[in-house]
Amino acid sequence: MAYSFTNSKDRTYFLHRKDTTLKNGRTQTIYFFAKEVKDGALDAVPAGYVVSESRNGLPVLKKAG
Repeated sequence: MAYSFTNSKDRTYFLHRKDTTLKNGRTQTIYFFAKEVKDGALDAVPAGYVVSESRNGLPVLKKAG
């Protein structure tokens, strides 16, 4: 079951992860939220991160401070 976040506007988003290769050849992991469950959906928030809501209602994954 994919991790879901319901914002203050009562819209549900699902957390995803994607590994991409940068121009210099380094691999970077990108976390993002989508309205539908797609390939790369995660079951939980990664360790060291928290979910917060931006001013316009979109969920954002931030490093825990």
